[in-house]
Amino acid sequence: MIAAATTPPKLSTLVLLTALSVLSLNMFLPSLSNMVEDLETDYALVSLSIAGYLAITSFLQLIMGPLSDRFGRRPVLLAGLVIFSFASLVCALATNIWVFLAFRLLQGAVISGAALSRAVIRDIAPEQEAASMIGYVSMVMAIAPMLGPMLGGTLDELFGWRASFITFAILGIAVLGLCWVDLGETNKSPSQTLTKQFQTYPELLRSRRFWGYALCMTFSTGAFYSFLAGAPLVAKELFAMSPAMLGFYVGTITAGFIFGSLLSGRYAQQYSLSTMMITGRIVACTGLVLGIGMFLAGFVHVISLFGATVFVGIGNGLTMPSSAAGALSVKPDLAGSASGLSGGLTVLGGAILTSITGAVMTKHGGAYTLLGMMLFCSAAGLIFALYVFKLELDEARELEALQP
Repeated sequence: MIAAATTPPKLSTLVLLTALSVLSLNMFLPSLSNMVEDLETDYALVSLSIAGYLAITSFLQLIMGPLSDRFGRRPVLLAGLVIFSFASLVCALATNIWVFLAFRLLQGAVISGAALSRAVIRDIAPEQEAASMIGYVSMVMAIAPMLGPMLGGTLDELFGWRASFITFAILGIAVLGLCWVDLGETNKSPSQTLTKQFQTYPELLRSRRFWGYALCMTFSTGAFYSFLAGAPLVAKELFAMSPAMLGFYVGTITAGFIFGSLLSGRYAQQYSLSTMMITGRIVACTGLVLGIGMFLAGFVHVISLFGATVFVGIGNGLTMPSSAAGALSVKPDLAGSASGLSGGLTVLGGAILTSITGAVMTKHGGAYTLLGMMLFCSAAGLIFALYVFKLELDEARELEALQP
């Protein structure tokens, strides 16, 4: 039998874990219409495989974090991959929509890869180095959603929609094997009981710094979700853009995020977490203000909209790794709980902001509404980044006052 890992994982292993977690969300999207026909159901039910999946992953992150603090990162990650692989296989074989949806929800167990990879990083690295490592991992969270639908569409065209879920099962087993041999336990101080671990949530919730980091993450991500909700309508009504061209321009915000994450990986070790967060929020807000200014000046062009949103992507890439590392550093012994709670808040906040954006968007003045909503989210993130900076200054003054 292959020996289990006893040492911390390579960064590449955490990257693959995160990639699989993100890939599972949207790789099969091009197959939805074929699934409707094959499973003899309607589109509304099949679309629950997206909305329901988001909801369950938000909830699971709240559970998996404390579980990993109690029992360790390794067993929770391995269990999540086993469940994901089995559920993927059943989804591939399903002939009934309800069986498919039930096991599609079980696939959500793979979210442990994204949520706990951050906790593993914080276990093995100090906060600024952790922010740098999370920056590189975050690049995958942008690339995987871009490539996923392309892969899924190709698999569907060649082999049918079930091929995507067979691929999920194969990838799940492969990553499970990799984690078995490379991902040793990094939680060296597990809590004594699960009840005691869940009782630590109030301690985390009382931390002002945690809320500053978590809400900065939530609103920063909210700007991206708002963009996804409103960009198709604006592009169609204002620029008569084809779906193919829209896909290209939607990818620009993701390209910006990749670049920003690369900058985080390069510079996060040199600057404080709050400095990186504030810089990212200023970049995002500046781009959006410029975009709105262009529209007000009568320059109605794709650059006015998508040029502005590239800045949001860059800003998020600069902000997110440091805010994530900060949330996990408030109580290092609660890193798993902090990762789960902040991740759950981000997904829930994104869902709420997406709904709000969809409700307020109209055909007339849609560009102003979209950019305004994104500016609101980015500015709110800036406020919470400045709040964290203030708390850091207050703590530094308190430490100085205690010096003899």
